[in-house]
Amino acid sequence: MAAESKATEKQKKKAAADEAPVLSKIAEMPMPDRDMAERLHKIVTTAAPELLPKLWYGQPAYAKSGKVVCFFRSGQGDKVRYSTFGFNEDANLDENDGMWPTSYALSQLSEAGEARIAELVKQAAS
Repeated sequence: MAAESKATEKQKKKAAADEAPVLSKIAEMPMPDRDMAERLHKIVTTAAPELLPKLWYGQPAYAKSGKVVCFFRSGQGDKVRYSTFGFNEDANLDENDGMWPTSYALSQLSEAGEARIAELVKQAAS
């Protein structure tokens, strides 16, 4: 039992250490991407706490068992007109018809958009 508790504590410390650079990267983003990234971070970590924040290609991402499930790309950082919230192949989003979206363009984030992202993240992490 003590070894299990020690392992859990070690995992929590690693998760906190991995989250710090993500929060720092978000804080560096210009508005409105920073606001969007902050809101997405809260949505993802609330909807699927098992997804752990990490930097992936210099952008915020969320991983399960070390594999990135979803990510945010700053449109301003990429010098394009919209930001992107996307999912990788480890996301559990497959549809029966063999076709499903892997990323979404975001120019703003409405309450309806937040709710849809939370649903997708829950499904992706399942």
